Amino acid sequence: MSEAEERLRAQIAGLLYVEPAELGPHDDLLDAGLDSIRMMTLIEAWRREGRDIGFPDLVDRPTIAAWAELLT
Repeated sequence: MSEAEERLRAQIAGLLYVEPAELGPHDDLLDAGLDSIRMMTLIEAWRREGRDIGFPDLVDRPTIAAWAELLT
């Protein structure tokens, strides 16, 4: 797992109140319990960092690996 994926995994695990090791790079984050409100929290944080990622981008491919690609 890349450094970007590890950071993202830790960020998402914090939102889900689980250990990062419980989330694999290709696990479906919606099945893991990540809901739309938490996704919007991530989007707003990323927008503050200057990234232009929208809700449809996340829903289309809800995995850490896919989101890490969007962020790099």
